[in-house]
Amino acid sequence: MDFTLTPEQQLLRDGLSKFLGARYDLDASREAAKVGAGWQPEIWRSFVDELGVIGACLPESVGGDDGGPEELMVVTEALGHALVIEPFVDTVVLGARLLARTGSPRATAVAEKVAAGSALTALAAVEDGSGGMLNHVSTRAERSGDSWVINGAKAVVTTAPLADHLIVSARTSGDTRDRDGVSLFLVDLGDGAPEGLTMQALRTIDDRRAADLTFADVRVDADALIGTEGEALPLLEHAWDEATAAVVSEAVGAMRKVFDDTVEYAKQRQQFGQSIGSFQALQHRMVDMYIELEQAVAAQYYAILTLNAQPAERAAAVSAAKATASRAARFIGQNAVQLHGGMGMTEELAIGHYFRRLTAVEYEFGSADAHLARFATLTSS
Repeated sequence: MDFTLTPEQQLLRDGLSKFLGARYDLDASREAAKVGAGWQPEIWRSFVDELGVIGACLPESVGGDDGGPEELMVVTEALGHALVIEPFVDTVVLGARLLARTGSPRATAVAEKVAAGSALTALAAVEDGSGGMLNHVSTRAERSGDSWVINGAKAVVTTAPLADHLIVSARTSGDTRDRDGVSLFLVDLGDGAPEGLTMQALRTIDDRRAADLTFADVRVDADALIGTEGEALPLLEHAWDEATAAVVSEAVGAMRKVFDDTVEYAKQRQQFGQSIGSFQALQHRMVDMYIELEQAVAAQYYAILTLNAQPAERAAAVSAAKATASRAARFIGQNAVQLHGGMGMTEELAIGHYFRRLTAVEYEFGSADAHLARFATLTSS
């Protein structure tokens, strides 16, 4: 495997990192997350107009620069390092990239809006009791004249309260766990939620906006069906694997920041007349943190460079990476807080915010146990 970035990818990484270091203020982002709009539209506009990081990860067919998995890794790792709350993975990976693959004119139009920075999307695919299985869909869509009528519920849909468009998985045929019969629908929210859609907003542990959704006879136009009826599951699984790999990269960026801050703190914090970093027991602890980080980096590369492989190979690599990153996120996050002492959990110190994000990452897109089981199933033959 070749891990060397091209000159263009290096420029993308350096430009984004420089921008975030100079203009992305952690206090301002937390304020926006907790009591503000939930994101910073002016930052998102800069991502589009000044840096081109949105288009860098989208195909040319929707107005992007045709970037691939490596560009996705570069961008998401930098976003994780700065603890960016803007919904990049939800809108670009689970949104525009998925929409572009459907080939639907309406989906393509929305993906073009994302590339232009004028729309946010959210994917409503997970249901209570599904265990994160994308084929476990009890939400149903039925034809009614020239329309579709959707009934069901989706759980913890991140970015839904901010989104202009929902991408909803619903069963148009088959039983709840069948692989066939799952379809995708676009539900527009630009003029407010359609009649019958209830959105129970919530905030996650890492300060992101989300919502539980209930669909009660929600009527959408015939062209709201995107992609081929009943054949959406492979598209969903591809997007889900890409998003999982992107979150692994985001976690690597966050873990690098947490590790570096912890080492620096250990050099400065004095105890018994010397820095705590000089104590051998704490040195061993930080070495263990470094080993976990490097294992996560290796798994990240493996997943990213396998995203364009056959579905089974791609899924196995992504599950291996997510299981590794979930374990590392827990170990590094918890030990960083412990080495900082009680102040590690305060709102004033950045480490506490990173710890909460790493805690969420541990379970986002599936826990370590779930991905280990998936990996075992995929590699057992």
